[in-house]
This record gives sequence, structure tokens and C-alpha cells, in this order.
Amino acid sequence: MKKITPRLWTTFILIGLIGQFAWTIENMYFNVFLYNTITTDPTYIAWMVAASAVAATLTTLMMGVASDRAGNRKYFICFGYLLWGVSTAAFGLLTVENAAKLFPMANAAAAAATLVVALDCIMTFFGSTANDAAFNAYITDSVQNERRGRVESVLAVLPLLAMLVIFGAFDGMTQRGEWRLFFGIFGGAVSLTGLIGFFLIPETPVERKRTPFFKSILYGFQPSVIRAQPRLYLSLCAMSVFSIAVQVFFPYLIIYMQHYLMMDNYAMVLGVVLIVASLASVLMGKVIDRAGKLRVTLGAAGAMLAGLIGMYFVREAVPVIIAGSVMMSGFMVVTAALSAEIRDRTPEDKAGHFQGIRMIFAVMLPMLIGPFIGAAVIRGNAQTYVELGATKTVPTPEIFLAAGVALLFVLIPVLLLRRRENV
Repeated sequence: MKKITPRLWTTFILIGLIGQFAWTIENMYFNVFLYNTITTDPTYIAWMVAASAVAATLTTLMMGVASDRAGNRKYFICFGYLLWGVSTAAFGLLTVENAAKLFPMANAAAAAATLVVALDCIMTFFGSTANDAAFNAYITDSVQNERRGRVESVLAVLPLLAMLVIFGAFDGMTQRGEWRLFFGIFGGAVSLTGLIGFFLIPETPVERKRTPFFKSILYGFQPSVIRAQPRLYLSLCAMSVFSIAVQVFFPYLIIYMQHYLMMDNYAMVLGVVLIVASLASVLMGKVIDRAGKLRVTLGAAGAMLAGLIGMYFVREAVPVIIAGSVMMSGFMVVTAALSAEIRDRTPEDKAGHFQGIRMIFAVMLPMLIGPFIGAAVIRGNAQTYVELGATKTVPTPEIFLAAGVALLFVLIPVLLLRRRENV
């Protein structure tokens, strides 16, 4: 069994972690930036999440195939990171005042919100090229099935570690309104990582694909391919249902803690939760490989459901830490187990072809469905507050119950997979 070299581990951790800094900002802080500086209408957040999900999926479909055809994923990763960083830093230039200067005849807030959504899609194009398409396919090319649970458990920690660093060291910038500096720091870090990648990333030869480009893009949609890979598509369905449940509450989590729980120390609370969840994910890596990915998925989903129910009831810091730790630990272990299952079922010679299909199930559909469920729940409860004469909508605890209901449906594809496993 081929070992993972220290250089390859360094590649996975550095490229993965810096990419997660950018995705954390995109998934959580763009929402806060939009809410705090431009508009509090949750519909704009839902539209931004949905638009970026569509952009990510279309990009990954095309660029995953392109990296297969090129036979080298390294340059897609490196050049993608360079431009990903530039577009992230550009968010610091978006303000209502600048939008009013560009579009003097339009509603300034609506124009600024539209610009945020548009730039988010541009940033997502570069990020998905580098990370979702090329880097994910590179991992599949480089790691054998028997080690994927261990690798995925480490990769699953990286989003939490990224959040921990941002919350602990940089969240104060956002609270002080220093958005230009905030975006500039992380945009610069992403671009610098792209430069380092040219020297760090080991070459993993991939046989160049000669099939026509558009035929390759449509490969994973062919009925014959779906029939030939039932376990892959059931695994993708399980990831989709799980991710929908996450997207019901996750885009609104910081806003909920700031404006409903009124926690000034929310960064510290989230930091403790993320540390606990990270430890749980790493410790479960070998268990996932030994006990079986689907069995672990069921147990971890149960833990996440318990945490979601707990989050509905808790209001103080310590109970939030306890419930949040259970919720996020389950969340991370499910992510690791299902991601490893999907990699196991992906045809080895078409890793790039299937990254776009994975994005449809794991990103686009969840982000098209989940945030709008969350927004509907928030509007239905009509919790508001008044600031400077403006009425602002606040996320309420019902988003956790709605997420729990959505999570229950993951039982269907997972149990179907277990049945096929036992045949």
C-alpha cells in the first residue's frame, strides 16, 4: 500500500487550509459583510449563496474535465489560487457609496448588493477551478482507498481550523468595519499560496483524456453511467441531503449569535466548538476506515441531530458550547465519512469528470435549497430589531429544527447503500 509522503501531506494541508480560509470568508463573512454594511434582507444572502453555488458547479464541471484532458492538475491549482486571491481582496472595494457613484440612477443598496453577488460568482470561478475541480481530483489521484478515511478526516478539520483562526485572530477587524484590510490579508495569503504551489506540489501524472470536451462534461449525466455506478450516485444523494440540512442554518449562524443570542464573545464560543469538533474528526479518521464509512455516517448524523435539537433550546454561552460541539462534531465526521465513500466509488481514470457531478450534489443543490428554507423560516418568525431607524430581520432558533428535519432524510440513501453493501 503506497504511503503518503511528508511532501504530499504538506501539500494537502497547506493548499487545503488556505483554500478553506477563502471558502470560510465566502460562506460566512460575505453574508455578514452584506448584512452589516449593505442590506439586512435575508433574501439577498440566499440569492448570493445560490448564485455562487451555480457558478461553482458549472466551473467544476468544465474545469474538472479540462484538468483531465490536460493531464496535469498542478497548474490549474496554482494559477487558480493566484486569481482567487486577487478577486477575494477586491471585495474590500465594494461599498454602498461606491455603488452610488457607479450607478447614480439606481438604488444604491440594491446596486451594491448586486455587485457583491456578481463578484462572489467571479471569485467562485477561480476558487472552484483551483480547489473544487483540480485539487479535489488531485487528492483522488494521489491517495489509495485504504487511506482515504484518514486523509478525509484531516481535510475535514481544515474548514474548522480556518474558522478558528479567522474568528480568533481576525474577527475583530470585521466588528470594527475594517473590511478592506480583512479581505486584503486573506486575498494576499491565497495568491501567495498559489506561488508556493509551483514549487511544493508533487507532480501526479494523469493520463490525458482524448474524448471531446462537451461529451466529457456530459459524461456523468448519461443514464448508462448512472446505472453502472449506483453506489456512487447514492453516496452523492446522501451528501446532498446532508448538505441541504447544513445550509438551512450555516449561512445565518454568526448573524444568529450576534443578533439573537446577543453574544459579544461569539468568536470565543465558536472557537471552543471548533476545537472540540476538530479533535473528534481527527480521532475518528481510523475508525471510519476500520468500522466502515456508512456505519459511522449513521452514528455521526445522530449526534448532529441531537446537537441541532440542543441548539434550539440553549441561550447561554456554556450550553451553546456543549450543544454546538455535539452538532459540529457530528457534522465533521459525516462530512469525512461521506467524502471518503464518494472518493472510493469514483472511477479512478475519471476523477476530474466526476468533480462537477459531486458539486451538483454537494454544493449546488444544497445551496439552492437550504438557504431559502432558512430564509423562509426566518421571515416566518418575524423577529426584528430597529437600528438607526431601520427595521432588521433576525435569524431565530427555528432554523436548527428545520435543519434537523432535513437531516432525517439522509437515512434513505444511507440505508439503501448499507443494503447494497450487505448483498
